[in-house]
Amino acid sequence: MITETVFGRVSAADGSLITVNLYTLSSPSGRLTVTLCDLGARIAGIRAVLPSGKIRELARGFDTPDAYMRASGYLGAVIGRYGNRIGRGRFTLNGKEYRLYQNDGKNHLHGGKEGFDKKIWTAAASDGPEPSVTFTAVSPDMEEGYPGKLDVGVKYTLTEKEGLRIDYTALTDAPTYLNLTNHVYFNLAGSGSVREHFVSLDADRYLPTDPELIPTGEIRPVDGTVFDFRSGRTVAGAAESSDPDIITAGGIDHCFVFSDDSAPDARKGYVLSPDGRVKMELYTDRPCVQFYSGNFLGDPEFPFRGGEPQTKRSAFCLETQAMPDAMNHPGFTDTLLSPGETFLSFTEYRFLF
Repeated sequence: MITETVFGRVSAADGSLITVNLYTLSSPSGRLTVTLCDLGARIAGIRAVLPSGKIRELARGFDTPDAYMRASGYLGAVIGRYGNRIGRGRFTLNGKEYRLYQNDGKNHLHGGKEGFDKKIWTAAASDGPEPSVTFTAVSPDMEEGYPGKLDVGVKYTLTEKEGLRIDYTALTDAPTYLNLTNHVYFNLAGSGSVREHFVSLDADRYLPTDPELIPTGEIRPVDGTVFDFRSGRTVAGAAESSDPDIITAGGIDHCFVFSDDSAPDARKGYVLSPDGRVKMELYTDRPCVQFYSGNFLGDPEFPFRGGEPQTKRSAFCLETQAMPDAMNHPGFTDTLLSPGETFLSFTEYRFLF
């Protein structure tokens, strides 16, 4: 079942008011509900009905569209054109240097000044046993400095296996770099800290960063480090360690590279809530995931839904993607999209409770 409601209105650049809509998808079992928003094609909420009958909110969100528009953090939004950081906000493609908007110090982050998270996307809903909403948008040539006109589609499907599947598509009319992801913030406990969430990732390498969180170019094995989540560890067990890379980032904010022998449709990891009542499994065909432990949360102006204050480590993100700053590092993942090619990718967050 799909329900569409008006969320509110936000101001456009020309001063006019734009209507923002919510789309609520309910599973046939009634045990899982997902709310989507056309502002940023974002995940605005994920609610589970536990066996006890209690409702638990599994994803952080805001109460108003204005908060989504003005707050930092990219809560629940589709990120593009390029998720994560690009060093010095520039790259060279076919012999020409392109300069991007520098919105993270001297660097480019998550699409620039007005990335995909600030767009009002066109929505098309499809009801049925697995209800879905497809959001589409156009990024004009040279938007935020990127070459080529880009047509993007993001389809959210609430699956019969109590999963939220995201399918990405993109076409370009000129060579460009692309790294789409979603920045949903999870808290499987429903509130409070995520420090004691137990995380397992099938990742045997990670990318160290410099003090500005730009990859150094090294792809380092996780063996013997706090970045080894293959057997699982708590968020705090890594994010609050004395590892130099952790101290540099203020916690976990690193790209983890999945094992090469992992099948494209295999489970890439899971997270277990501290009380053991909710487990979230991760499936994706992307080569990497950016694991973020909520290091920069804490803006008092924008409390979470229901008025809960933002605090450091009150949510975590698993942003499936290719490598950050890949176009500036030989040996990193290929993120070039050319005319005539179709970018296709999927990620699914599957919930067991």
